Amino acid sequence: MPDQITSPANPRIKAIAGLRRRRAREQERRTVVEGREELALALDSGVVPELLLLCPELMGADADQLVAVLQGQARERGSEVVLASRGAFEKAAYREGPDGVLAVVPTLDRRCADVLPTLPEDALVLLCEGVEKPGNLGAMLRTADAAGVHAVLAADPVTDWGNPNTVRASKGTVFSVPVADDSTSTTLDALAARGIPVVAATPDTATTHTEVDYRGPVAIAVGTEKTGLTDEVLERAEHRVRIPMVGRANSLNVSTSAAIIVYEAVRQRGGGQ
Repeated sequence: MPDQITSPANPRIKAIAGLRRRRAREQERRTVVEGREELALALDSGVVPELLLLCPELMGADADQLVAVLQGQARERGSEVVLASRGAFEKAAYREGPDGVLAVVPTLDRRCADVLPTLPEDALVLLCEGVEKPGNLGAMLRTADAAGVHAVLAADPVTDWGNPNTVRASKGTVFSVPVADDSTSTTLDALAARGIPVVAATPDTATTHTEVDYRGPVAIAVGTEKTGLTDEVLERAEHRVRIPMVGRANSLNVSTSAAIIVYEAVRQRGGGQ
């Protein structure tokens, strides 16, 4: 039988809860995946959890069956399984209304030099510079997964791939889409060395996003909602494009902007049919 934890004050529970802090994630090189859907996608993508924390009390009518399945998957991967009381699990969980499934997994630690050489010649890349909100980064990962983007690069990232809210907002697609982070300069240099031109999204141009050819290798770059892309990206971009807007607001949510341009690229490349 798996070990069982009943006290919210248990040191292992406190250690899991501590992974909400970025410093702890970076020091321990671990993060948390919470939720059945998110964990299922992570497992399908080859992630090997260090620990599965399960709370049958929160799993509903199929708790026994689900615990048995997850135990079997953990055994195949050499992962530890621990059962927790409701109180202990809710102390470890980071979201409201947890479903009783949580995993501690290694953090994603990749650089552009690790990812770009593995991409196809006509690579479609999404470059996110300085994105601050984990929810936006997660939403862009979901778009990338759905659209078949070959990689998502975070340049000068403010948040990290292992942020539990990024993992949650991405629905686990942070594990299915190749990701990397680097400085802006290193990212741009790596793209140039790989022969991947940059198309930069900015309102300060006359060229609309549908006027550019995305059929070859291309990196679509988006920046923060407040300040947009830095001058470094704009100056080194092959094209600058804008999304036409007729309302009073002068900007779209960054994840929405990324989705619009990415799907224009997908349309031109004959995808989504």
